[in-house]
Amino acid sequence: MFNTFAAPMAKNKLKKFNEYETFPNTFDARNQLKGKWHSEVFKNNNPITLELACGRGEYTIGLAKLFPDRNFVGIDVKASRMWQGAKYAIENNLPNVAFIRIQIDFLNDYFADGEVDEIWITFPDPQPQKPREKQRLTSPKFLGKYYTLLGKNKAINLKTDSDFLFTYTLKTLEPIPMQVKELLFNIDEKEDLQEELKIRTYYEKMWREKGIIIKYLRFVFA
Repeated sequence: MFNTFAAPMAKNKLKKFNEYETFPNTFDARNQLKGKWHSEVFKNNNPITLELACGRGEYTIGLAKLFPDRNFVGIDVKASRMWQGAKYAIENNLPNVAFIRIQIDFLNDYFADGEVDEIWITFPDPQPQKPREKQRLTSPKFLGKYYTLLGKNKAINLKTDSDFLFTYTLKTLEPIPMQVKELLFNIDEKEDLQEELKIRTYYEKMWREKGIIIKYLRFVFA
């Protein structure tokens, strides 16, 4: 049966994609910014934080509001998703926000070693199928990329609804020299929860409505 919603939806995505390309705070694989994020994008030397698979950029925006003295870059492959965050940042005068449309597999091609100070991974696809293990954002493949990018003593944050991914991540980290800075099997059980963990994305709200517990891990490579 012909889907009467398909054409309008596709047209809307194309419109957002085209608008994304015109925004001053959006970039893609054509922009060679490796080693130039401070000088050419943010024009300051403030620390840079990445949000991987950022979707609509809700966490990127939330963090940027909390920490105006830091820079934040949302990364995703869908321009039509990031359009929302990029547009919001422009309309609300958040100069410490940028977005780049790339595949995370090629992260190290667009950021120089030591250029990034922190990484957030918020509600990623857990990729539970065994053949998809290498695409889990906390798999050994990606952890190696993060280590090359960050080096030692710079934090990686994982916030997830997935028991599977959380358990997998903890097991994957066991043989790796690292230090756990915070481990919450239920963030709602912590008193005086830090403001950055109170940011709620569309997906977190959805999972919470279903009664799913939210988990959080913060660690650094040692």
